[in-house]
Amino acid sequence: MWRGAGPGIFERAKALRNNMTDAERKLWDELKGNKLSGFKFRRQHPVQRFIVDFYCHKLALVIEIDGEYHQTKTQKELDKERTEILNLNGFMVIRFSNKQVLESIEEVKLEVKEVIQSIEESSKPVPPLGG
Repeated sequence: MWRGAGPGIFERAKALRNNMTDAERKLWDELKGNKLSGFKFRRQHPVQRFIVDFYCHKLALVIEIDGEYHQTKTQKELDKERTEILNLNGFMVIRFSNKQVLESIEEVKLEVKEVIQSIEESSKPVPPLGG
């Protein structure tokens, strides 16, 4: 969902944290307390002018959980634009449907772990050549 930045963004984020969907709650149970690969995630967190479902600052990783309304043509276009803006600003965005989270949480966790590993590997310094 497109959200404008401004002084009210933190209040909106707090309201969203208090009204999480079942899928968001289920994934949050797997992310909170640094449970997933030891990284800290925040839920319903402002990132630039958006409020993202889950965010790991250390990795610049955004996880979005898409409900049914994300299947409309208009929302798909807005989601694509939002992802492109975040990507251009250095954030990695991965998306899952409510159904994926609710029915296949282990697969979702595995995919998130693979993305984390990929980010970690791409940020390691390359050793100098020679010896």
